[in-house]
Amino acid sequence: MKTLLAAAGLGLTLLSVPAFADSSHAPMPQAQAGSTSADMMADGVVRKVAKSRGRITIKHGPLTNLDMPPMTMVFRVRDEAMLDRVKPGDKIRFKAEDIGGALTVTELAPAE
Repeated sequence: MKTLLAAAGLGLTLLSVPAFADSSHAPMPQAQAGSTSADMMADGVVRKVAKSRGRITIKHGPLTNLDMPPMTMVFRVRDEAMLDRVKPGDKIRFKAEDIGGALTVTELAPAE
């Protein structure tokens, strides 16, 4: 009888395991699912432009599409011509995406 009760208890425990499974595959919240490109733009300040390397250092606010808090970091740029339009100290709006594992600025505009 003890074996039967233990087996039943184990079975109930195993049935509840999926409730604690990794939620990384959960559906995207509705606010992000319907986001437009303008909604994913973040505010930032250019700290450094490295044209020869195709990189830009930006002190930025939250990057909601990447689930990142505010920080200063180096990004690649999708189009190196973007770097000709900015200089250190410029306030910008930008969109960054994870492209092949590299955080890349895909859109860049002066802040209004």
